[in-house]
Amino acid sequence: MKYAIPVSGGLLSAHFGHCEQFALIDADEKKKIILRKELVAAPEHQPGLLPPWLAKQGVQVVIAGGMGGSAISLFKQNGINVMLGAATADPEKVVIDYLNGNLVTGENVCDH
Repeated sequence: MKYAIPVSGGLLSAHFGHCEQFALIDADEKKKIILRKELVAAPEHQPGLLPPWLAKQGVQVVIAGGMGGSAISLFKQNGINVMLGAATADPEKVVIDYLNGNLVTGENVCDH
């Protein structure tokens, strides 16, 4: 399974569409371990660009602090599940917590 975490300053970014990088993390769901992590520069912000771009990277799940409603719909159209309300943390810890059922999520911090 491949996860995408928006990253700014090395940690999960609360502002999905305006992050510096994406941590693309391959994980083994059964063993609950990270197999590979790659940091890639986020493309310039353009509405509607990220869902197909991340789908081409093989991403199946996005874990973010917040995201607008239209972006959520576009991710679903591209076959990508979205988890929102994750707190700022190390991207690898976010994925491990998700795999172990320990990811604490709160409100979607995006209001558009």
